[in-house]
Amino acid sequence: MGLNQKTQSNLILGFRILLSILFLLSAVAKLYPSPSFALTTFEIKQLIPMGFSEELAAYFSRTLIGCELALGILLLQPHYFKRLVLPMSFLILFIFSAHLTYEILATGNSGNCGCFGALLPMTPLQALIKNIIAMGLIGYLFRTVDMSKDKLNFSLLMAVTFASILSIYLVAPMEVKSSAPVQQIEEDEEIDADSTIAISNKGLNLENNPIKDSIVTLENSNEVVEKVLEPTSKKSGYEMYFKGIDKGKKILCFFAPGCDHCQETAKELTQLKKADPNFPKIKIIFMDEEAEKIPEFFKIAGATYPHQIIDIGTFWKVLGNTKDTPGVYYLWNGNIMKEYDGINDKKFVKSEFKKIVNKKYEDWK
Repeated sequence: MGLNQKTQSNLILGFRILLSILFLLSAVAKLYPSPSFALTTFEIKQLIPMGFSEELAAYFSRTLIGCELALGILLLQPHYFKRLVLPMSFLILFIFSAHLTYEILATGNSGNCGCFGALLPMTPLQALIKNIIAMGLIGYLFRTVDMSKDKLNFSLLMAVTFASILSIYLVAPMEVKSSAPVQQIEEDEEIDADSTIAISNKGLNLENNPIKDSIVTLENSNEVVEKVLEPTSKKSGYEMYFKGIDKGKKILCFFAPGCDHCQETAKELTQLKKADPNFPKIKIIFMDEEAEKIPEFFKIAGATYPHQIIDIGTFWKVLGNTKDTPGVYYLWNGNIMKEYDGINDKKFVKSEFKKIVNKKYEDWK
């Protein structure tokens, strides 16, 4: 038995409102927590891996979000509703779904698909299911709505679309690429504790002379320095940010100043460092987003560490497009021995890391 006319009208209105909210939320969420951060992250993590150039990705992201915003508005009005608005809504969801399907098959169902930005993280499979349901609602509306009720003011559609796209460009203006170097916070030269082998009962320090795979015998003494094994030195690629980071044990962190999880991770690292005098030195690379919060960040962390501030795009490239903050790398002679990123399965674990930094090299093999 079919629905009566009033029930069907209410159902149609409800579905239109639901779809409108979906598109509006998708557009707004991609600008959270700030337009420059959110858009750059979306471009670096979603568009550039698809083959977009940086410049094209910047234009495409703003135009795409503007179109989503426009569709969210147009789904609530009668002009060209069945002729154009519904088909365009279905098409954009179909394209998103095709990409999500490819992503699931190619890389698995992991990470944030970016559909709702950082506001509502979703896995590719969750986003695909959401899109399929939305496409089903659009199909129902297309089958049910009478095309003769369409009003035909095409100029209104163009005005709403143009205004929506323009508003995104105004909220998140295109950034002019600068050739200026990254912002550096100078630090005093420090003596690496890792480069010193102490023999307590002799009071002897062999400074700046790490011993690799060897035995040192002290003249006129029967004492032998314990064999010390270390990984072979290599270039990590981070020397441009911190001189000497490829010597001995170091901890390199990738943090966003306003990120609660980053602040908590820094606080835990400080606790480990205070409890262990031989704890590796900590260096931090901050993304240039809410950089004014860095003093507050160090206050929460309980200590101030050597750090640098780099632009958002470069930050994601250095950390890795598929990774997320907080990022923590444990380096030993330039070798990445352990890495953490994000807040899910690869998140930083304080108890585990405490054991890792005290682990002998021969135990890594």
